[in-house]
Amino acid sequence: MTQTHSGTASAQPKRSRAEQLGRPSMWRMLLRDRFATLAALILTFVTLTAVFGPALMGELATRQDLMFMNKPPFDPSNGWAYILGSDSLGRSMLARMVVATRTTLMVAVPAVLLAMVIGSLWGVWAGYHRGRRENISMRLADIIMSFPSLLLAVVVLYVFSPSAANIVLILAITRIPIYMRTARAESAELQSRTFVDAARTFGTRPNAIIVRHVIPVVTPTLLTLATLEFCFVMLAESSLSFLGIGIQPPDVSWGLMVAQGRQYLQTAWWLSILPGLAIVITAVAANMLAAWMRIATDPSQRWRLTLDKATTKAFKKVIKDAK
Repeated sequence: MTQTHSGTASAQPKRSRAEQLGRPSMWRMLLRDRFATLAALILTFVTLTAVFGPALMGELATRQDLMFMNKPPFDPSNGWAYILGSDSLGRSMLARMVVATRTTLMVAVPAVLLAMVIGSLWGVWAGYHRGRRENISMRLADIIMSFPSLLLAVVVLYVFSPSAANIVLILAITRIPIYMRTARAESAELQSRTFVDAARTFGTRPNAIIVRHVIPVVTPTLLTLATLEFCFVMLAESSLSFLGIGIQPPDVSWGLMVAQGRQYLQTAWWLSILPGLAIVITAVAANMLAAWMRIATDPSQRWRLTLDKATTKAFKKVIKDAK
């Protein structure tokens, strides 16, 4: 009997700790939300395109064919390479947008990561220790935030050469105060929590308390903020490229493609509309995923994602009857 019971138990699939506690996993909660799932699929597709696309279509993006100048999109007779049309030099719009995806993400992602790491660690450190360290840190954040980030980027890039590295650096510096203020507020609130007081009572060093107890609690909020900041940084890079002080040819980004195609809006609308549409879709998808993450990582709001359709319908009916 013991062997039979143990064999049956071993044959059962292992469940995650969240499922054992009666909570669905983050993956299951994501699949229950159609809009969040669609947003995640869009961002995954954009990421895969940026990683593998240039290796497959890089040569086609620079190949010029004056016989294919300003070909309209969605014409199967032009071949799959020109399914999104061509530009004024006969280059494939599809290939150029694929290559531009990597350039855009190579500016947005490092800028967001750099700002998040520096601003979060600085803010947690200032919020935990409080006092003069917090005051000095917040005054520095106020000074940086007193200048409009896009205007400051324009001034700096006019003085220095407009390169991808300079764009990443200036955008990261202007976004550090956002993470710093958020992390400082969260860390200051956690300082009086019972588990932090207990760790301090047992003689745990402040840096160990920050690493073990404060940072894991603050991280979900900062990741949600980073998703929103990704949209801002991507749009800022596109704006700088549109003004001519962002990504420079022969490199290409979505914003630069919009800028290069604006003089052909009357005759070749797709040169600006298609890359602009890629910017809008990516930004909307990131915003939708950030809204889902904000609820999924909040224990007081997560129940909204765990309700099945029948329970949600009954809950809405109760609210309607109460009104």
